[in-house]
Amino acid sequence: MNKKSFDDLPFEIVKKSIFIRLVEEFIFQRLKNREIKIPVYLSAGQEYCASAVSYFFREAKKIEPHVFVQHRNHHTYLSFEGSLEQLFFELIGDERGCVAGMGGSASLQSKSANIFGHDGLMGSQAPIATGYAFANNKFTICYAGDAAAEEDYYLAALGWAATKKIPILFIVEDNDLSILTKVSVRRCWKMADVAQGFGLQSFDVDDNPITILNTLGQISSYPALINIRTNRLFWHAGAGLDDPDIFDRHKQICSQYEKEDIELLKSNALKLIKATWNKCNRH
Repeated sequence: MNKKSFDDLPFEIVKKSIFIRLVEEFIFQRLKNREIKIPVYLSAGQEYCASAVSYFFREAKKIEPHVFVQHRNHHTYLSFEGSLEQLFFELIGDERGCVAGMGGSASLQSKSANIFGHDGLMGSQAPIATGYAFANNKFTICYAGDAAAEEDYYLAALGWAATKKIPILFIVEDNDLSILTKVSVRRCWKMADVAQGFGLQSFDVDDNPITILNTLGQISSYPALINIRTNRLFWHAGAGLDDPDIFDRHKQICSQYEKEDIELLKSNALKLIKATWNKCNRH
């Protein structure tokens, strides 16, 4: 496979992101066809916020982190080895889903993969994850969106983590939207600046996976926070487009590889996705 750029990018990250994008596009169509009838929060566009982080810790550092997800979590769940079959069962309300068919799209979890689901209260994962890491002294990653990170209890969790030097990494997936309201309308401060004020190592970066990997490598102590500027391709919830011309990092990266090679990977991944969906719907 001949890369034209992104020479330092491990291809495993690209492969994982291809798989995640295809899963999200597949779910998008199931939503449009009303084969899935619950609210769904698709993560297409934000793949590298999870796939690059998972690769850094699980493959490069051989660390199995404990991961607390936000409501837009399909990419995180799949990046950290959540089960596609259990995800599909969950979306159709089957008791074999990862939350017994009762949590839906927003609350994916996996005990075997150390993934903790979201409870529906925006930003609550931060104090819960901080308390978990404090009590167990286990390295923990806490994901949140840019709006959830504005909640007072989220900010209080940063302060407690810094005070107690808790082994936790906060990742803010900053897609510049709270449903449709931009960050500039909601606040005049930056998340990385606030975290730094509490005493955390903090960074503000874009979602180029090489940048994410390099930033993770710069962290010398925890707690730490990375605000990753990214784009959400689909509606806040459901199957639709807010801006068809929005920048798509994944599309940019895939364009740097031979088209035939990418299409072959997509074809093989889509066969697996379709087979898994059909298996879930046969029961």
